[in-house]
Amino acid sequence: MDSAGGLSLYPSHRCKTIHLVRHAQGTHNVATEKDRSLLQSYDYFDAQLSPLGWQQVDNLRKHVQSCGISKTIELVIVSPLLRTMQTAVGTFGGDEYKDGINVPPLMVANAGGSNHPAISSLNCPPFLAVELCRERLGVHPCDKRRSISEYRPLFPAIDFSLIEHDNDILWTPDKRETNDQIVARGLKFLNWLWTRKEKEIAIVTHSAFLFELLKCFGNDCHPSIKNEICKYFTNCELRSMVIVDKSMTGSDISRTNYPGKIPQGLDLPSDVATEKQPEKVVTSDVEA
Repeated sequence: MDSAGGLSLYPSHRCKTIHLVRHAQGTHNVATEKDRSLLQSYDYFDAQLSPLGWQQVDNLRKHVQSCGISKTIELVIVSPLLRTMQTAVGTFGGDEYKDGINVPPLMVANAGGSNHPAISSLNCPPFLAVELCRERLGVHPCDKRRSISEYRPLFPAIDFSLIEHDNDILWTPDKRETNDQIVARGLKFLNWLWTRKEKEIAIVTHSAFLFELLKCFGNDCHPSIKNEICKYFTNCELRSMVIVDKSMTGSDISRTNYPGKIPQGLDLPSDVATEKQPEKVVTSDVEA
């Protein structure tokens, strides 16, 4: 992807637009602001959103609707933890769920003790839970998930089919995932993303996952762009980015390119035609 004057050009079908979202404020964020040792407390196992976190979600929802991306997103990918799923359905889900609607809700009322009304799955993209975009694994109970069989009744319209194990076998109580391990997992996640047909995807995930993964990118950019890419996400922050397939990992065919020459006809570019058939020099005979 060579640059000319700081600009780059690349085929659009080799790109995807991704909207990266860190979850809203969780109860563990509130507690550990005062005492970091509480990160190891099981009182915050699979922490849910705080009341302020739900307010942050409401404001982000208003933003994605006003800027129009709520209508263009084709898929929402979400880390299978309570706080990320609450953030995802609250931001990108349908309106308040009402009895008599013949579709399952994205979230039932009071899911996880949230005291929040149910959220409809009407008129919104599909939601897919993916383990690869979870928070740093191990040691902190807030980053340990519940069983999938516990989540399904709380989030009936989220698709959990890609998660192989009902119980959380990835989290361990005595070993914290390293930065390099997070990066390897994140790059695996992005490579998997290219197997998806969707071109515009929202991803609701976590701060350490985003920070360590995004540090890998932007090294060929202006320092201010690098900083824009990889600085820490605040709670409920959204950043929209484009990822590019430089290695032919994806096999998508452009949906907008058109081959032309239908029906066929002569079409030599004017410069080429001039090179092949130089203009004849017209001379006039002068009689002596």
